[in-house]
Formats: sequence, C-alpha cells, structure tokens
Amino acid sequence: MPDPRFFEDLGPVSLADLAGLTGAELGDPSQGGRQVRAVSILAGAGADSVTFVSDRKFLDQAAETRAAACFVTPANAARLPATCVALKLASPQLGYALAAGRLHAPRALTGDQSIAPSAEIEADVKLASGVVVGAGAQIGRGTRIGANSVIGPGVAIGRDCMIESNVSVSFALVGDRVRLLSGCRIGEAGFGATVGPKGLVDIPQLGRVILQDGVTVGANSCIDRGAFEDTSIGENTKIDNLIQIGHNCRIGRNCVMAAMTGISGSVTLGDGVQLGGAVGLADHITIGDGARIAARGGVIGDVPAGETWGGYPARPMRQWLRQEAWVARQMTRKDRGTKEEG
Repeated sequence: MPDPRFFEDLGPVSLADLAGLTGAELGDPSQGGRQVRAVSILAGAGADSVTFVSDRKFLDQAAETRAAACFVTPANAARLPATCVALKLASPQLGYALAAGRLHAPRALTGDQSIAPSAEIEADVKLASGVVVGAGAQIGRGTRIGANSVIGPGVAIGRDCMIESNVSVSFALVGDRVRLLSGCRIGEAGFGATVGPKGLVDIPQLGRVILQDGVTVGANSCIDRGAFEDTSIGENTKIDNLIQIGHNCRIGRNCVMAAMTGISGSVTLGDGVQLGGAVGLADHITIGDGARIAARGGVIGDVPAGETWGGYPARPMRQWLRQEAWVARQMTRKDRGTKEEG
C-alpha cells in the first residue's frame, strides 16, 4: 500500500469494475465482485491488491503471487495460481497504470493558509517569506527554509536542515542536517509511461524519496520519487548542481557526483562511489562500492567494486586509455600518409 501520508486511498473497487475500466477480460467472471484496495508490484502483492506481469522473466514469481488479481497477457494467464484472478490484457502495464489511477491519488496542497494548521513545526524553525507547508508535514528543530520554498503534505524534515529558496519537497522523508540548495526538486513524479489505445499514458508514481542524514543536494538538481518502491540517498552523500536521479534509485553512503550527471531509473550505487561531471548511467545497473566513473563516462553495464572506468561505452580506465592512444596513433599515421602522397 502506498504511504498514506502522501497518497489518498480511493478503494476498494471490484474486479469487474477494473476490467471495465481497463478493457481487460476477467479470467473467472464469477470473481467479478471480489474487491481490491491497492495496486502493488509482484514482490509486495497481498490478498487485497492487484498486480501485473509483463516480462516473461517474472513468470515464476507470478506463479507464487499472493495478489487477489493480476494483469497478464492471455498467453501467460495459466501461469497464475488458482488464488489469483487473471485480468487478461495485451498490455498488462497499461492495466496496472489505469488501476493505480483509480485506487490511489497523490495528496495535493489545499486550503488558503500558507502554513497548514495540521503541520507540526518544532522550536527554532525559521521560515522565510512565501514558504508553504502542507497538511501533516513535520519540520524539526533548528531547520531553516528559504523564501518561496514549498514543503508538500505529509513531508517529514529532520533537525538542523538548511533548505534554500525556491525548493520544492514532496513525497519525501528527510533526515537531519540535510542541505537542499536553491531550486532543487525532491519527490517529483518519476519518468514512466506506457502505450494506450490513444497514445502514451503516464504510469502513476506511488513511491517516496528518502534522504538520509547529512545529504547535500545542489542547486536545480532533481530526485524523482519511486514508481512504487522508494528512491533513497544514503548518509552524507554529496550531489552537485544540475543532476538528475531517476525513480527507484538506491544511492549508498558517502557518494559524490559532479554536475550534469544523469542517473536513470532503478540504478544502485554502493557506498563511496564517485561520479565525474556529465556521467550518464543506464537503467537497472549496479555500481559497486568505491567505484569511480570518469567525467563524461557513459555506463551501460555493471561496474565492479573499487574499479575506475571511463569512456563511452564505459570500460576499465586502462583499457579505455590504451584504445584512445591506439586511435590517436592511427589518425597520426593516416595524416602522415596523406601529406606524403600530396
């Protein structure tokens, strides 16, 4: 179930209604009255939830799901257990997206007061002009929030934090001594879409952002909330200006990353990872503890712990430098040959 501090529960809804909403075929029409309260990924699905499976590599996991129902292609419906009702659809992910929008809604800023009456603000908190604090938000002692920053409903911010001007924080839990520089965006919707009958459909992003103690996020950087699980940034990690971190990423402790770096969704960084300027990381990869990526490196696969990689596609530093030197020698020889012919 998505965190109720950030998402409103719109359920329950019957499987028959979900089938009608999504265009799915109900595998067992006698189960149309069965109700569900939440969407879930396969790993966390319970008896009151609906999930989906669209990739064959997850079929074994689907065969053991405890979900009440599952969006699945007709060809794979037989792989579900008897306790799970099949919602047959050519695009299971589309079914999940539409069901998520029906069952959960992000909590929005409401009311005409800049500081919601239900917000909990400890002693010695300083709020500059134009600050907005949403319902149920919590702000710890000694925290400073700059002009025109927005703290969304349910957000929890620890003690002795420094949040500069024009910052927005939503769907997030923030530790102590965290610094958020001007213009950064924490907790916006991650980038996810699927194809529907009339074009692309946004997939609701139902996770959170967790910033542990001592994290620094630079000016105009963005950290997306998770699609369902959390995006998390480990203790004492330092993030430069103009950096994008996608949904579901798990960043370790004491990492550093320089400006213009882009991290795709579902990336895992171990502790002490160092990323140079303008590094790009493809999705669903793991960078081991203490690994380093040189500036402008483009990483499309896992990097072992402690290694230094560079180039595009990124490879171990010595290999990359040897290849670059070989290319330079070949170009020099070619230039020489051209001059001699002339």
